[in-house]
Amino acid sequence: MTTQPSSSSSESPDSSPPSTVSLDGDRQLAYATYGDPDGTPVVFLHGTPGSRRLGAVLDSAAAAHGVRLLAPDRPGYGDSDAWPDRTMSDAGQFVSAVLDDIGAETAGLTAFSGGGPHALATAATHPDRVTRVDVVGGATPPEATDQYPAVQRLLVGLASTTPTLLGGLLRGQSMLAERLAPSFVIAQYTGEDGAEGIPDAVAAVVKDDFLTAFAHTAAGAVTELSLTAAEWGIDLANVDADTCLWHGDSDTNVPLADARRLCARLPNAEIRVLSDADHLRSLLRSADDVLARHG
Repeated sequence: MTTQPSSSSSESPDSSPPSTVSLDGDRQLAYATYGDPDGTPVVFLHGTPGSRRLGAVLDSAAAAHGVRLLAPDRPGYGDSDAWPDRTMSDAGQFVSAVLDDIGAETAGLTAFSGGGPHALATAATHPDRVTRVDVVGGATPPEATDQYPAVQRLLVGLASTTPTLLGGLLRGQSMLAERLAPSFVIAQYTGEDGAEGIPDAVAAVVKDDFLTAFAHTAAGAVTELSLTAAEWGIDLANVDADTCLWHGDSDTNVPLADARRLCARLPNAEIRVLSDADHLRSLLRSADDVLARHG
């Protein structure tokens, strides 16, 4: 597998072109590197929707703890080619491709929101490549979920019945977000306080992450909304790596009670509850502690 720079209009002025790696001879996967380039490799899996650009939020903490943070665009996001018929158990293939590309045998996994299921799937199917797993505000499987938030139920329904319509709606939302302040995107991941107290630099990254996700297609989000809400098709009992679920008690995107039910289904897991933290603030507040465990 080879790594090569790829130019893209989705890049913001402060980011470098991503590296790309081939998954199957012609399907390309893009990834960015943050933190310490000579540090311990850790793969960061963004949310749904999302992109490699969210890794910039963890850049300083990764550098401080000697972590080489590898943040791929999952298939169908950013500069990665779509893979519409993938399953949750395929996650280990693109994580392994990134590790092979840098010559690493193993790595830690960190994930946010919709990236959580993919981190757990990788740990379950490729245990020899995963040292530990940390999931922040992670999405939960149907058997651990009491009730999905109303907006998520709507999106999942559209993904299952009218995926083309959903793709158009998501691209339209991206076009609107491009014209509006970052608070428009921030509101999707925060509680009643919205963007209040979120640093401008972080808000800019979150907006860029959202725009990069839909830079070429909405296929990634459409695929994953269906995957996450359906049976995951993996045995959680096979996640042998030490796992920590970091979850805010004010998270309205993924309720804490659901995260507790997921934790109970994992053989080597603990849960760390972040007081007065919503979905996005859980990621920001846990970043230093999470990456300290991998450095």
